[in-house]
Amino acid sequence: MATLIHTLADHSDDVNYCAFSSSCLATCSLDKTIRVYSLNNFTELPYSPLKGHTYAVHCCCFSPSGHVLASCSTDGTTMVWDTRNGRKLAVLEQPSGSPVRVCRFSPESTYLVSGAADGSVVLWNMQSLKVYRSGNVKDGSLVACAFSPNGNFFVTGSSCGDLTFWDDKMRCLCNEKAHDLGVTCCDISLQPISDGEHGFRYFQMASCGQDNQIKLWLILFADFLGVELKYKCTLNGHSAPVLACAFSYDGQMLVSGFKITNILLQSTGNTLHTLSQHTRYVTTCAFAPYSPLLATGSMDKTVNIWQFDLKQPCAGNTVENESKVTVEDWSEDDVSAWLCAQDLADFVELFKMNNIDGKELLNLTKESLTNELKIESLGLRSKVLQKIEELRMTTISVTVPDEFLCPITRELMKDPVIAADGYSYEKEAMENWISTRRRSSPMTNLPLPSLMLTPNRTLKMAISRWLETQQKDS
Repeated sequence: MATLIHTLADHSDDVNYCAFSSSCLATCSLDKTIRVYSLNNFTELPYSPLKGHTYAVHCCCFSPSGHVLASCSTDGTTMVWDTRNGRKLAVLEQPSGSPVRVCRFSPESTYLVSGAADGSVVLWNMQSLKVYRSGNVKDGSLVACAFSPNGNFFVTGSSCGDLTFWDDKMRCLCNEKAHDLGVTCCDISLQPISDGEHGFRYFQMASCGQDNQIKLWLILFADFLGVELKYKCTLNGHSAPVLACAFSYDGQMLVSGFKITNILLQSTGNTLHTLSQHTRYVTTCAFAPYSPLLATGSMDKTVNIWQFDLKQPCAGNTVENESKVTVEDWSEDDVSAWLCAQDLADFVELFKMNNIDGKELLNLTKESLTNELKIESLGLRSKVLQKIEELRMTTISVTVPDEFLCPITRELMKDPVIAADGYSYEKEAMENWISTRRRSSPMTNLPLPSLMLTPNRTLKMAISRWLETQQKDS
């Protein structure tokens, strides 16, 4: 099921956290540093390690684009780094000065959450790099955080065992006692599931704690309802406190690490695989987006990289459909993903400034590259033209995950939105559906409590990244 393919042993003290972007892996440690590795060969990037924190670094996370990395520390700060060159962009000081235990970007990168040992939680505006809102939990240290896929809500976990839900105005929506001895980690799956009763689509959340348990919850995020939380089940098989948990991108697997150095890969409550290579307590685990990689970090100062077999059966059978993805239909983001896949990432900003989508990409010529895009290097122009020519000659026939297809049109979504029924649709298709005065859900036929459509930025980015992987494979 999973094979150990690489071990990173560069930290000089306990590894506290690891996080993936689409191209990098970041790790942080009690040794006060953050290290960043390329996923191509797991070599450390030239600017790594990142130094600046004066005490232990507890958590690190990438922005959705992967261009920004945040890290937080006992020194009471959250630092923001440019992953392209390692430059420190900002030092965000927790207003209370308390040690910061967890940080997390919102799905659209508008906000960054930092949670501290005194229970304070701060929502930072990433454009101004100033405090946008702040709040406090009643008891305990904040040690865990996860955003809803649409970015309108987030949950924090505390050492007193509570899960607290907040909206993007930092209003407390609900509070649930989840783990008697304290929450250690939580994660929300990006993929919705049906509750099987009313046709609503819920998102799964996993929480783990010092009580040796992992609990699964169903969450309904809706602007008109706020947050509805339902306990689903408890996963067994842990004989010690569970320090970390994470969903795979497709939501079909959950990885959990616990203190007797084992890691369980679970699917629908059944243990798929147990990994036991670390020699001390496992502190962190993370799945890579859109690639079959898993990273686990430990108090033994190492990070193990695992590759798992995608052909193995997971939670149920994912319904997939054959769909043609034509280059002409690419958005600007799709073109950016293609550029990165072709080792032309330096042109992403240039192409975006000139609004190059799929149709424009195919129409580019030597003259337009020279005169309009001002690419002076003959070698670079030739490389871009060669890649475009290869693209013109290729018809991309791929298996599209069902969750990327609009339920109405059954076509790959370009601008997905979440409707009040909890499902995601192509914006234009859903607006047309509503304009015909149909107030019922296209999926359940139940009345829609609201006609509000919320952009699903997480899904849009997921589709873009999936298209990028298709380009790499082609």
